[in-house]
Amino acid sequence: MKRLAAAALLGCALTALTACAYNETLGRNQLLIVDDAALSQQADAAWAEALRTQRVSSDAAANTRIRRVGDRIVQAAGLSDRRWEYALFVSDIRNAFVLPSGKIGVTTGLLALVRNDDQLATVLGHEVAHVVARHAAERYSTTALTNIGLSGVQSAAGDYARAAGAVGGLGAQLGLLLPFSRNHELEADRLGVDYLQRAGFRPSEAVALWRLMAAQRRGSTPEFASTHPSDASRIAALEAYIASRGWN
Repeated sequence: MKRLAAAALLGCALTALTACAYNETLGRNQLLIVDDAALSQQADAAWAEALRTQRVSSDAAANTRIRRVGDRIVQAAGLSDRRWEYALFVSDIRNAFVLPSGKIGVTTGLLALVRNDDQLATVLGHEVAHVVARHAAERYSTTALTNIGLSGVQSAAGDYARAAGAVGGLGAQLGLLLPFSRNHELEADRLGVDYLQRAGFRPSEAVALWRLMAAQRRGSTPEFASTHPSDASRIAALEAYIASRGWN
């Protein structure tokens, strides 16, 4: 009876929380249970914390370059109706990130790596694409429902709750959350190429950038256990997409 009750409770929780929305840009439904206003509020707080705790470059030329290229991408993506902020963080790590409230961070390590504005546009187009695709809200929703599901499994498992949680958590991570995240990355790659082409940049430089990233990378995580596609998978997908659009 306890197991049935736990399963029923889990089913009710999932039904109450589940909400699907169709994303025309992606051409698919998305699971979205988080309020956009709440997500933006959290993003703004995270941005303020990053600016407060991380070293930000005052290089005027570099900051102007990021803003100039970024604004062209934002316009191409149809998101110029909101105020975008950019920051150049001092770090040797080659990275960039986006927050759903319209904040983009780029590291000095990444800016030093890109060889032209087309490659910088590739990075920024990818980040802006995550916002258009509402990937942050989708990932949040999927993670939340997965955690609810695991809680239900542990409640129904009785004396084996701890073991079920450990195995279940690993299974959910490798079987659902990580592959889902890889799909997000590939979607952002495709949309990003659309935006950089629309903004007047060269799509072929997207492939050149990822080849450069692959050559610079030291060590790698097996693709099945990574939140990002392997360099080879990413390059192959980009090459196929660019060819299909006639942008070689």
